[in-house]
Amino acid sequence: MMLPTTLLRLELDKPRLAPRRVKRCCEGVSLWLAMLLLLFVHPLYAEAASAAEGTGMLEFVAADGRHQGQATLLNTEYQVRVSGLIADTRLTQSFRNTSQQWREGVFVFPLPEKASVYGMTMRVGEREIVGDVREKQEAKRRYEAAKKAGKNAARVDQQRPNLFTTHLANIPPGETITVELNYQQTVRYQSGEFELRLPTTLTPRYMPGEPLAQSPQQWQGGWARPTTAVPDADAISPSTVQAEDVGDQSHRVVVNLEIDAGLPVADVASPSHALRSTWDGHRVRVAPEQGAVPMDQDVVVRWSPVRGQAPSAAVFHERWQGEDYLLALLVPGLSRNQNLPRELVFVIDTSGSMAGQSIGQARASLLRGLATLSPGDRFNIIQFNSQTHALFMQAVPANGQNLARARRYVEGLSANGGTEMAPALRVALGENSPEEETTGQHVRQVVFITDGAVGNEAALFEQIRQQLGGRRLFTVGIGSAPNLHFMREAARYGRGSYTAISDIADVAGQLDDLFAKMQAPVLTDIAIELPPAAGPAEAYPIRPGDLFAGEPLVQVMRGVKSSGSLGISGRLSDGSRWQTSLDLSRAASGTGLHRHWGREKIDSLMDQTLSGHVGDESRQQVVELALAHQLITRFTSFVAVDSTPVRETSEPLTTDQVPTLLPAGSSSTMLRYPQTATLSPLLTALGLLGLMFSAAGWMLQRRVSR
Repeated sequence: MMLPTTLLRLELDKPRLAPRRVKRCCEGVSLWLAMLLLLFVHPLYAEAASAAEGTGMLEFVAADGRHQGQATLLNTEYQVRVSGLIADTRLTQSFRNTSQQWREGVFVFPLPEKASVYGMTMRVGEREIVGDVREKQEAKRRYEAAKKAGKNAARVDQQRPNLFTTHLANIPPGETITVELNYQQTVRYQSGEFELRLPTTLTPRYMPGEPLAQSPQQWQGGWARPTTAVPDADAISPSTVQAEDVGDQSHRVVVNLEIDAGLPVADVASPSHALRSTWDGHRVRVAPEQGAVPMDQDVVVRWSPVRGQAPSAAVFHERWQGEDYLLALLVPGLSRNQNLPRELVFVIDTSGSMAGQSIGQARASLLRGLATLSPGDRFNIIQFNSQTHALFMQAVPANGQNLARARRYVEGLSANGGTEMAPALRVALGENSPEEETTGQHVRQVVFITDGAVGNEAALFEQIRQQLGGRRLFTVGIGSAPNLHFMREAARYGRGSYTAISDIADVAGQLDDLFAKMQAPVLTDIAIELPPAAGPAEAYPIRPGDLFAGEPLVQVMRGVKSSGSLGISGRLSDGSRWQTSLDLSRAASGTGLHRHWGREKIDSLMDQTLSGHVGDESRQQVVELALAHQLITRFTSFVAVDSTPVRETSEPLTTDQVPTLLPAGSSSTMLRYPQTATLSPLLTALGLLGLMFSAAGWMLQRRVSR
């Protein structure tokens, strides 16, 4: 009986022989494909590893696996001379190509929020090529033509009033080319203390809006795509890496500052860096103790005059190309009146860019603000990220119960999500009831605590201007690299004041000063009366904003000689008039006042519309002013082109987007890597490899089980 059964099984197994051969064939093919895929993955892994080690620096790997080095190393140097109220700076950017290929370096970098860039020089070895200002499109055409022809060329564009881009073409392998920028700014003077801030990096900005349908499919340089709210998002979103990603040979800044304030200086300090100061009479030389410091936070320097020497008034005069320019500073000695009850709305940014030390500074700032409230005050707290949330339905009395609840709420705040400012502003500026708008029983103030990391500043300024009403908006800049252009302009449109917190230890002093200003009488309805013999003159700002205790009034004018008296008047919070006059014959000699005036007039022209669409007439005026005073603006750029080609046009030229460093104290979640440095090819290959091994294992398991 057994023999027929065995024969029957053999007969039944015959049809299965062919499928088994197919399975064995598939297994063999899978193994060979796996081996081929491993050979394909290896170079991808090497490339991805090099990108991870030097992310943003585009580190290259040769065919044999040897590292060729980072494409472009960047280091900068600030040489600053302060004379009176004007700081004149020479910023040197050194681009070193350590690769074996010709490179074009593109670097997006910050400058002070009111910087007037008036000079550019490109240095190639012993050669020096001085740049000049051209209309932006013409400058771009000249630069692109020189790049294509193999010539050294440099171009500097303004993206925002405090954000610029350097383009440097045809950097030879192993060589260094430098770009020198000259700019000036007014030194900030507040409550008896001077302050100068030198930015070295920027916090990645949030780009609201929907992606543009016509946005390019290929990566254009930034980590962000253009949106309906920020059409140039790709131009203001450089990749952000950590200091260890670039090593200790790149992204270092040297600062040398010489202060000649025209009066004795008592002390010099910095909340950001340890300083080394040397006195020579009234002149002080200042530098960081560490020497070259990482480009991961603003360098902030403050100095105070000797007690009793603080200026109550200062006048400077310059004659340039047959025109008289005058700059006047006045610090009114306003006495404090009885404080009026306030309705104080705190708005705190809890978006992802505030993660790390910034959210700690913001919480400390808000708690400090709560401590200034009096029993007759009212308050509310609004936090925003991708969503907006108010602690109370409306402002509530500042009693013990409400304050205790508010402190618990603040201590529990954390940072995450996007930076949707517009809804938060809408809620904060709409806090008061119609009855409160008419009765005026409380002074209504809004304190906006943020790092300002947004790309749609102009739209927010327009919103503040339209919705402000009778309120005052005060801004508090948070973090080691806040967007001070947003802080300053938002406070200006909000008829308030601003401050910046660089370190958690700096919170108390800066916030106490700000809240003291908010409690002090405000000088409004300020009027300037020129000397009768002055003739036609232009003064900026045209309408000075409100003045708070300890704040100076700064006015720059063209067409006013250093003779006669300048009258200034205003109205105190109690309704009484205040007035004084300045003797212009005592004006000191000043330099660069014409540029400061030109910048102020350009800003005034740009203020006429915040929609982003500037009329032809205003645009032409801006261009003429920029060309006359040699200034970079939204419509003009600096360009420098060498006359001799250095690269054969047949040799390839690769663009290197140089990254910025992650601001000190920021969370690593804020790192923004260039889109060309992703690991997607490697991950795709590894996924296919895993699928093949899974299929082979499944077939082997089926075979064994049979």
